[in-house]
Amino acid sequence: MKNLSRRNPRLKLALVFGSLIVAFSEFTVSAKTTRGVPGLETSLTKDTVAKARGSAQKKRPLRKPDVIYYPTPPETVAQMLRMARIKKSDVLYDLGSGDGRIPIAAATQYGIRAVGIEIDAKLVNEAQENALKDNVSQLVEFRNQDMFRVNYSEATIVTLYLSEKLNVLLRPKLLSELRPGSRILSHDFRMGDWKPEQTVRVPWGKLYRTVYLWTVPARRKTQSPGKVSFTAPVGLRSRV
Repeated sequence: MKNLSRRNPRLKLALVFGSLIVAFSEFTVSAKTTRGVPGLETSLTKDTVAKARGSAQKKRPLRKPDVIYYPTPPETVAQMLRMARIKKSDVLYDLGSGDGRIPIAAATQYGIRAVGIEIDAKLVNEAQENALKDNVSQLVEFRNQDMFRVNYSEATIVTLYLSEKLNVLLRPKLLSELRPGSRILSHDFRMGDWKPEQTVRVPWGKLYRTVYLWTVPARRKTQSPGKVSFTAPVGLRSRV
C-alpha cells in the first residue's frame, strides 16, 4: 500500500482525506454522547462556578484580636441596653461582638436591627448560630471585619467592651461618622478625658461591672473653613 501511495499521488490524497473524515466522525459521536447525558454539562458548569466562587470568597485572615474575649454578663448587657434609650428606629453596632449576645439581646428584647463587628472568624460563626437559635437572624448581622475599617454612619447606638486605649483610638472615628444624638456605651472602660454623661455600676457577685454612656454632640464649625470640631458633652453626676 505504501508503494502504491507513493506512485499514485491521487491515491495518497484520497487516503488522507478518508482519515480526516473518520476522525471528524469520531469527534461528532463523542460530542453527541456527552450532550446526550442528562445534566452532565450543567453539572460541570455548576461545579466550575462553585469552585470559582469559593476561591473568590477566600480572604486573607484579619490581624490578631486586640484584646482577649470575655463575655459581658447578662445583667450588664441588660443595663447597657436600658441606658441606650432604644427606639424602634435605632440601629445598634457592637464592636468586638464575640458570641453575639448584645446584638441578639437588642433584637430579641427591643426588636431593633443590630450588627456585630468581630475580628475572630470563629466567634462570628458562633454568633450566627446563636442568632439562628433565638430566631433573630432577620434582624441581626455579624461581620468578620476590622472595627477600624468599618463605616459607622448607619449606627445610632454603639456598644463596646474593649479597653480604654482602644476606646480612645476609636473616639475620633466614632465622632466623625456617627450622627449627633447617637449613644455610645462602654462596659468597664472610659474614653480618656471625654467625661461620660452617665455611669452605672452593675452588681456582679461580690464586685460590680461599670457601664459608661456618652452621647455624640452636635457638630459645630470652627473658624477654619471646611473643618469641623466636636465638643464633648458636659459630664452629668455619676449614678452609683
